[in-house]
Amino acid sequence: MPKTALRIRIYGDNVLRRKAVLVKSVTAECQETLSRMAITMYEGGGIGLAAPQVGISQQLIVVDIGTGLYKLVNPRIIKRQGTQVTQEGCLSVPGICINVKRAKKIWLKALDADGKFVDIQAEDLLACAFQHEIDHLKGKMIVDYAKLFDKMKIKKKLEALERRSRDTSNNEPALKQCRLKI
Repeated sequence: MPKTALRIRIYGDNVLRRKAVLVKSVTAECQETLSRMAITMYEGGGIGLAAPQVGISQQLIVVDIGTGLYKLVNPRIIKRQGTQVTQEGCLSVPGICINVKRAKKIWLKALDADGKFVDIQAEDLLACAFQHEIDHLKGKMIVDYAKLFDKMKIKKKLEALERRSRDTSNNEPALKQCRLKI
């Protein structure tokens, strides 16, 4: 069976706000999901994707900033260092960009797609992408980082996205492009 993309869930979908559950073991089904998530991320023009964004409430993420694909299970940040502010977009919040303050450098532990433990040190854009996706696993989204004034400016767009999320077809084109779609 050919691997196909999954449907990206849009802001307003309840699965995006649920805390994702730990994966007990890396199975063939889990590996298939990670592969389909990667296809979805690439087709959407993103650099990262978390399982809740495709309606799966499990701790799975994929990230590729152009230096190679990471497929991670149960990722945990164990150390943070420094700060950076990056304008972020999100495949689940199309057309909205938010300045987000994150750690500049992180260390994380996870399982890879083969179920082996990995330790990863990341900085700059890669650190940003991992933090963004791990936020999704906790039910947190970039709009949660917006300052009150910015939330007021994007309120109508968020309401439109909520209406769109109720339309399961999701056939509308994405709105403006952000510098980073994570």
